[in-house]
Amino acid sequence: MHGSHPPGVCMSLLPRVLASVCLLAIAVGLFAGCTAHSSESNRPASAQRGDDGLFRNPPDPSDRPTQGTWTIWSRFLFETQEGAEPRDAIPVRRIDRATLDALDPAANHIVRLGHSSHLLKLRGQFWLIDPVFSERVSPVQWAGPKRFHAPPLSLEELPPIEGLILSHDHYDHLDEATIAYLRERVQRYFVPLGLRARLQEMGVDPQRVEEFDWWQRGSHAGVQLTAAPAHHFSGRTLWDRNSTLWASWLIQSGEERIYFSGDSGYFEGFKTIGERAGRIDIALLENGAYDSYWPSVHMSPEETVQAFKDLRARQLYLVHNSTFNLGFHPWSEPMNRVADIAEREGLPLATPAIGEVLTVGQPRQNERWWKGLR
Repeated sequence: MHGSHPPGVCMSLLPRVLASVCLLAIAVGLFAGCTAHSSESNRPASAQRGDDGLFRNPPDPSDRPTQGTWTIWSRFLFETQEGAEPRDAIPVRRIDRATLDALDPAANHIVRLGHSSHLLKLRGQFWLIDPVFSERVSPVQWAGPKRFHAPPLSLEELPPIEGLILSHDHYDHLDEATIAYLRERVQRYFVPLGLRARLQEMGVDPQRVEEFDWWQRGSHAGVQLTAAPAHHFSGRTLWDRNSTLWASWLIQSGEERIYFSGDSGYFEGFKTIGERAGRIDIALLENGAYDSYWPSVHMSPEETVQAFKDLRARQLYLVHNSTFNLGFHPWSEPMNRVADIAEREGLPLATPAIGEVLTVGQPRQNERWWKGLR
């Protein structure tokens, strides 16, 4: 594309072009195929990295091809999205420091911040997963997908953070403004290979960052962490695709295990993760931004359910929806389709409202909080 717009796009379409370019960059992964070799020569070796220095997904029989860059870009530019953004306000349960401090320090709690962002209280210590507090998930804040709702608490209201976990470097998971604010307020960062340099560019002390290949393990403040496979990609520009690794995570606090999928298409690896993990008490699984144009990097609702079964987890918790417009499906469709399956099959489903606190292993009454919203 080299900075030019497609022939025939008039100036009246320029705002949509710019917004679409930003959305394309973060939602469907820079499918331009433009890549560059990493300049880092001292990064750890990885089975997922080829001779060109770039990471890749292992072959998988369920993999399906992605449409070409121009086909996807044209769709974002010219196709009308029906119901992809809510007309009514998304309900948000405000949460304050006093509420967080009062949560049982002997238990493990998950607070839904929106999209894939979560605040965890793990036996008294606070952790973050893929925190994004910016108004837009984009290289710029004047264009690109804008959040549907405010976070349930502000960056300034966050408690001291013991650990921060990242799944990959896309803008809706790695937010530079959020990292810049938190850089002196987080004790340790846990990231896939290659992301130490990303965080260092954002002002984080590299000594605070631990990089993981798939199946590498670590521990901090009584929490055991394992980076596990995912079927996705990485990149923040047209020139750095797959120069860093992507991962899912197993998080063990006490006797309880939390699984976070990050972004992933459905793949056979979920079965392996389930077998190697043993018991998984709750699985936070991607549910949103899927499309037939890019079927191998995001799961359909039915695939999310299958991944949950493959993992043999005790409870399914849906993430990656209800905060940003990153696809073409109606905004509430991902949750509705999974909730319908769960109701028919009697699956233990959690669809927390924004700001809701879920305590792992404790009974709760699940609700379709989005029911009736347009």
